[in-house]
Amino acid sequence: MSIVGPRPERPFFVEQLVCELPYYGLRHSIKPGVTGWAQVRYPYGATVEDSLQKLQYDLYYVKNHNLLLDLLVLFETVGVVLTGKGAR
Repeated sequence: MSIVGPRPERPFFVEQLVCELPYYGLRHSIKPGVTGWAQVRYPYGATVEDSLQKLQYDLYYVKNHNLLLDLLVLFETVGVVLTGKGAR
């Protein structure tokens, strides 16, 4: 596991989402992370539609991950934690 990367999902939900969302499996092409681009850009989601939105952020990260993007995610993670922006 990495510090920055797509957050892992429970296997039960992964099986469902792979069937329902095209390209969902691509988010597993890099190490999962404790925090990620989707976590700092999109609030908590519990629906398939929310998973689709988060998948778009995860795929962007998979395609464009580099040190600068990782630093940006870490910086924004601190902001989310300190301000409670990500909490519902």
